[in-house]
Amino acid sequence: MQHETRPGITRHQWLTLTGTTLGWGMEGFDASLYTLIVVPATKEILGPGASASSISFHAGLGVAIFLVGWALGGLLFGLLSDYFGRVRVLMVAVVLYAVFTAASAFAQEYWQLVLLRFIAGLGSGVEAPVGAVLMAETWNNRYRARAIGVMMSGFAGGFFLSSLVYGLLGEHGWRITLLVAVVPAFLALFIRRYIHEPETTADVKRRRAERRARGTRTEEDRFVLRRLFTPPLLRRMIPCLLIQTGALFAFWSTTTWTPQIITKLSGPGPGTVAHVSTATALLNLGGVVGYASWGFIADAIGRRGAFLVSFAVALIGIGVLFPFQHSLTVYLWLLPVVGFGIFGAVGGPCVQFPELFPAGVRASAIATSNSVGRLFTAAGPLIAGSLATQFFGGDLGIAVAVIASLAVLGIIGVLLAPETRNLPLAEPATEPAAVPATQ
Repeated sequence: MQHETRPGITRHQWLTLTGTTLGWGMEGFDASLYTLIVVPATKEILGPGASASSISFHAGLGVAIFLVGWALGGLLFGLLSDYFGRVRVLMVAVVLYAVFTAASAFAQEYWQLVLLRFIAGLGSGVEAPVGAVLMAETWNNRYRARAIGVMMSGFAGGFFLSSLVYGLLGEHGWRITLLVAVVPAFLALFIRRYIHEPETTADVKRRRAERRARGTRTEEDRFVLRRLFTPPLLRRMIPCLLIQTGALFAFWSTTTWTPQIITKLSGPGPGTVAHVSTATALLNLGGVVGYASWGFIADAIGRRGAFLVSFAVALIGIGVLFPFQHSLTVYLWLLPVVGFGIFGAVGGPCVQFPELFPAGVRASAIATSNSVGRLFTAAGPLIAGSLATQFFGGDLGIAVAVIASLAVLGIIGVLLAPETRNLPLAEPATEPAAVPATQ
């Protein structure tokens, strides 16, 4: 029996919000913690003879391989969640990314480090698409967009927490710092006890079972990826792919290389760790606001309007800050603005995309658009490091701005996407028509 804690919101909804916010937050914590230590870790593992360009290349390659794992894991587990349920998939993902991120602290060779990061990436790609769908289906009321926005703010909160942990432990070495990443594994216990499958997922599984018993097949029984990439759902997948790709180019290029930019700006000395910690904390503080406010903005001016605000703020902030020479003080003032834009652009899909697709393909649709976007953008951090070395005299700021400018793809996607404000979650109006069993 569900107990009402306020009109229209149940205890189970609050517990789901808590669990998904913590899960997304701890995923952000693990991902951000690695970006903070990736350069010193790569430098130590490559050895004292490694050049600056080699360190930049291998650090970027490690992040790129992690993002490939993130993309593949998101796609795989997104598909599984549409067939077997959201909650059990979330539990597996949390344990996977937490344990293997912490295990990276024991890597002795470069290939060991990137392999462990790849496996951690398989789990890291799950929380956003599956958690967002779980939230949308559990909070299927007028608070849906705002609740998902609050959930997404957990990711930036995790980034913020990683900055604090790095500030406390960074001086003790990257291995000690990275061991803390195992803590999120204990969240799986909370998910197992308090979070349950939404009714829409159970209904889809029930209808599939009934059709199997009758020996019939309908459109709902076609393989989910085939449904997504054929009409009529293809018309919605295309703008989703563009939005995700544009947002992720800006996000990962910026968050990956900001610590290294601040390190170079600070110069050698005992205050470098504190400067990096402060700068990334401010970037992520802006991200918390960008995430948490996105649902409120989207309810006020529409989903498309909220996306345009996020992309505009991101592009203006990056364009003003990164390509030019600025003092550390200027970075500290403007990084929250950049964070507001890039985190908002990444969080918006989790609010709108569940509204575009029916339950039987909903998690797969978000996971696929997210994963394809990540596959396209996985090379972003690597390319930024190479561009800086080969074309911009080692200036990472210009390289980041060039890669992040691909966020214009997201703006094109927004202009192609339908507006879904005040609309219920997409569902088939009637039982889909039967299709031949050979399809």
